[in-house]
Amino acid sequence: MESIALFKALADKTRFELLKLLLTGDLCVGALAYRLKISEAAVSQHLKQLRKAGLVKGEKRGYWTHYFVEKNRLNDLGKVLDELTHLAPRPATGCLRNIDGKIRTKKEEKTMCASKCQRPEKLKGNPKECTPKQIEKCHGSKKDHPCVGKTKK
Repeated sequence: MESIALFKALADKTRFELLKLLLTGDLCVGALAYRLKISEAAVSQHLKQLRKAGLVKGEKRGYWTHYFVEKNRLNDLGKVLDELTHLAPRPATGCLRNIDGKIRTKKEEKTMCASKCQRPEKLKGNPKECTPKQIEKCHGSKKDHPCVGKTKK
């Protein structure tokens, strides 16, 4: 996935700071090193990663190369993040909790396992109807099953 490479490039604090500096204006390696108080070699290595991800480009100006941000790539990343916030909810498979803590199924509201089951899709019906095999799949062992011997509403 292309956006993963962008996230990886931005995951480093120094690269993120480089990008922020470059958003204020085009700068050469020496100016970036001076502002970040790191070596020019370190700046070059970080710029290499940002260039590889397509986030920055360099332009030769006389003796020095000045770097600038590819803002379209950042905008694309912003769109990816925006799309994540608009994903459709997953289909109701297994039990899902309502805001009030009640559990609902695809067809009707009913109490299934009002404990905090880690794998509610492994349960069938009422918690007291769980077979030992289901309990083991859901919780690891019967002694760890929070529903055993309890009535939840």
